Amino acid sequence: MFNEWFGFIFALVNFAFVLLFYRIFGKTGLFVWIGLSTVLANLQVIKTIEIFGMTATLGNAMYGTAFLVTDILNEKYGKEEAKKAVWLGFLTLLSMTVIMQMVLLFKPHEIDMAQGALSTIFSFLPQIALGSLAAYLASQFLDVYIFQFLKRKFPKDNQFWIRNNGSTIISQFIDTLVFTGIAFAGVFPFNEWIQIFITTYLLKFFVAILDTPFGYLAKKMHKTNKANTSIDQ
Repeated sequence: MFNEWFGFIFALVNFAFVLLFYRIFGKTGLFVWIGLSTVLANLQVIKTIEIFGMTATLGNAMYGTAFLVTDILNEKYGKEEAKKAVWLGFLTLLSMTVIMQMVLLFKPHEIDMAQGALSTIFSFLPQIALGSLAAYLASQFLDVYIFQFLKRKFPKDNQFWIRNNGSTIISQFIDTLVFTGIAFAGVFPFNEWIQIFITTYLLKFFVAILDTPFGYLAKKMHKTNKANTSIDQ
C-alpha cells in the first residue's frame, strides 16, 4: 500500500507548491509553474509504477497541476491570460524536447558518466513526443474554453467546483485519448490499449477532484478587481 498512500501525499505536495508559488509571486508564479510542471510531468512519465493493482506511469499529479493553474488564471484574470499560460507550457515542452535531443548528439568524453542516463531519459520516441505535445495543446485549450462556458452558466463563487471539475474532467479525457491514441497506436493490441487508456484517465480523474480545495484557497489570494474577473464573452 506504500504507493497508494504515498501517491496521495505526493499529489497534495504538488498542489501545495502551486499555492506557494502563487502566494509569493502572484500571477507570475503561476506562469512559472506552468513551465515547470510541463517539464517535470514529461520526465516523470518515464517511470512506471503499480498503484491500486494497476500499472501506471508517474506524471499525472504534476500534469494535473497545470490544469489547476489555467483554471485559476481563467477564474481570476480571464481567458486571455489562461491562453498565454497554455502557449507558455507548450513552447516550454517543445523547446525542452528539441534542445535535449540536440544535447544527446554531442559526442561524450571518455570519462563522461551522464550520456547513458540522459539517453534513457530524453530519447523519447518521436511518436510519444508528438502525442504529448498534441495532447497538451488540445486538452489545455479545451479546458480554457469549457471553463469559460461553465463560468457563464455557473457564475457564483460557491460554484467554482463545477467550473473547475467540469472543465478539467472533460479536457483530461481528451488529453488521455489524444496521447494514448498517438503515442501507443500500433504499439499495443487494442484490448491492452483500452486498459492503458482507462487506468490513466481514472488516475487523472482522481487528481482533478483532489485539486478543488486548492482552487478555493487560491481564490482567496491576491484579490482582483472586477475588470480582471469579468467573464469573457
